[in-house]
Amino acid sequence: MAIQILMPALSPTMQEGTLAKWLVKEGDTVESGDLLAEIETDKATMEFEAVDEGVIGKILIAEGTEGVIVNTAICILLEDGEDASAADAAPAAKPESSKTEAAPAETPAPTSPAPAAPQKDGDRIFASPLARRIAGQKGLDLSALTGSGPRGRIVKADVENADPAAKSAAAALTAPTAPALATSADSETVKKMYTDREYEEISLNGMRKIIASRLTEAKQTIPHFYLRRSITLDALLKTRGEINSGLADSGVKISVNDFIIKASAKALQDVPGCNAVWAGDRLLQMKASDVAVAVAIDGGLFTPVIQDAEIKPLSVISTEMKDLATRAKERKLAPHEYQGGSFAISNLGMFGIENFDAVINPPHGSILAVGAGQKQPIVNSDGALAAATMMSVTLSVDHRVIDGALGAQFLAALAGYIEKPMSMLV
Repeated sequence: MAIQILMPALSPTMQEGTLAKWLVKEGDTVESGDLLAEIETDKATMEFEAVDEGVIGKILIAEGTEGVIVNTAICILLEDGEDASAADAAPAAKPESSKTEAAPAETPAPTSPAPAAPQKDGDRIFASPLARRIAGQKGLDLSALTGSGPRGRIVKADVENADPAAKSAAAALTAPTAPALATSADSETVKKMYTDREYEEISLNGMRKIIASRLTEAKQTIPHFYLRRSITLDALLKTRGEINSGLADSGVKISVNDFIIKASAKALQDVPGCNAVWAGDRLLQMKASDVAVAVAIDGGLFTPVIQDAEIKPLSVISTEMKDLATRAKERKLAPHEYQGGSFAISNLGMFGIENFDAVINPPHGSILAVGAGQKQPIVNSDGALAAATMMSVTLSVDHRVIDGALGAQFLAALAGYIEKPMSMLV
């Protein structure tokens, strides 16, 4: 019997992908483990292997096709003895628009899926961000809808197929005063605002769509608060210079960011309550310090993870970070290399940014925003005026996971390691 080969989900956040290149053609015989195609996900270009043996009877999706929804049939595999007519009899693929919401991956999560939730809990209504946006545009009352998603979650299809009565209910609850401003608008509405201006329309790639979705979710659902602190860098810069002089022949060069990764990992061990992630109805407190580091690439960013950073020498952290950053920019990271961690670092100091607030990457409990080191006048321990290199850091914290006092303890531990760098090397 002919077998449909389906578009695979090659990462937890993948809802659709681009079938970049076929590595086989119709009539080729394949065995389990043979490479069939190259597929561009929201994060990388990955190779797709056959899991069955047979003959490629029909290719249903041409290479270069974008927006192929996960679980769409992409080719037909014939078993021994079957001819091409079996492929013709197989149901045709129906690739959906990239705007279609894929229910199985409606709420992406990088490490562990969020637990299913009931539709309503008190006054809270469980609905996907896309469903909420469409409901807002249509003036629908979500409380009047019945969700068809997991455990009654309201999804896009529920809103699009809503009974007009739901809109009437929403209208009845709205006072007949000045019209409310829409919080979001579709592309056609926005484009009408600029009909007399020249512009270039840039389609969102898979990565940018995921970034937009996840950061919107993060700011809407995570109760952020921020802790700021200035840290003296002079001792670290001196120690870094001495270490790099000793490593000159090895080709390894330690960066300030490598020290910050190590110091963060040690501080997470000292304050284990901060080494935790949000898991819906519970916290997961991690044993090892797995530190994610934001790496900017064309069109987006990755957060590759340095695992067990608390026990790795600076030279190993530096080598791993350079390798991960290089492969991130080439989009060659494997999923396990950019998923996980409980904590992240975003460093814009090399761009001259003095300080900023970073957005937490769920399910992480916090993220550290690192600014540039700058010479500033300070009053030293003797009460005299002196110059010092100061670095501003801001810890964005998920208040569900970490309280203010706990976050302050973490920053104190971090500052201790950075201001006395030899303490993180023992």
